[in-house]
Amino acid sequence: MAVSKTEHIKTISEFHKLRGLSQPAHPLISVVDYSLIKRPADIGERNLIFNFYQISIKRGMNAKMVYGQQEYDYDEGVMFFAAPNQVCKIQPNGNSTAQRLGWILLIHPDFFWNTPLAKTIKQYEFFGYSVNEALWLSEKEEATINHIIQNIEQEYYSTIDKFSKQIIISQIESLLSYSERFYNRQFITREKSNHQILERLEILLTDYFNADDLVSKGLPTVQYIADTLNVSPKYLSSLLKFLTGQSTQQYIHDKLIDKAKERLSTTNLTVSEIAYELGFEHSQSFSKLFKVKTKLSPLEFRQSFN
Repeated sequence: MAVSKTEHIKTISEFHKLRGLSQPAHPLISVVDYSLIKRPADIGERNLIFNFYQISIKRGMNAKMVYGQQEYDYDEGVMFFAAPNQVCKIQPNGNSTAQRLGWILLIHPDFFWNTPLAKTIKQYEFFGYSVNEALWLSEKEEATINHIIQNIEQEYYSTIDKFSKQIIISQIESLLSYSERFYNRQFITREKSNHQILERLEILLTDYFNADDLVSKGLPTVQYIADTLNVSPKYLSSLLKFLTGQSTQQYIHDKLIDKAKERLSTTNLTVSEIAYELGFEHSQSFSKLFKVKTKLSPLEFRQSFN
């Protein structure tokens, strides 16, 4: 099996040089016209690592990009986000005459220095390496995003003054806010897909708590649940918040308490035995969680059936 080449691009200036572009007007930020990028016709599969953020809408890429758990084919209206120092894999599709269109916004983390975005940009889930859900834009949404990029580009090529950076930062904040809104919209428009994830989660937790090896496995973690469903923990949490109003951990605990109620009401097992069966190392932890969720201790709940 051929080993993919790895290309590590450390600066935005280096990116411009390698892609046959003129030097950027600013070393820490650039808006690239995707149609101007030059790439060898015989380019093979490779891994790319960038030391800066990338946000883009591209068409005619003639390749698939694999980033985390998501595969991007850039057919239409797909918005791509990548954080610094993470691996993107490019898989060429062969020869194509498709015209390249779109843009790439490159932002070095140092550009955010001494601004609120230096901290808050890490809170946007779509930069997560393990994000499984691409952002699909409607024509209207894409027009909104493109307008913001045009504003950034206009300021970028204007005479630099003391207001330039803050104006560009404000536009980037708008870009990220709209992207977050469109992701939330996607939870609604992809309702069938989202409810299928919820159904799979229900089955997964039911099977997990009905298994005989809970003692050895312990309680299911959020990471385990997300990995099994093939979504990122952040995406799963956002989806459940939207559909149920609960975090993933709260949802797991509710299913656990349902199972505990069943055991308390239908068996003569002690509280300690039930706690052990459900994967708790200490029965006190089980009793504490049960009371938080039900306002009753396990014994008080059992006595309510007598």
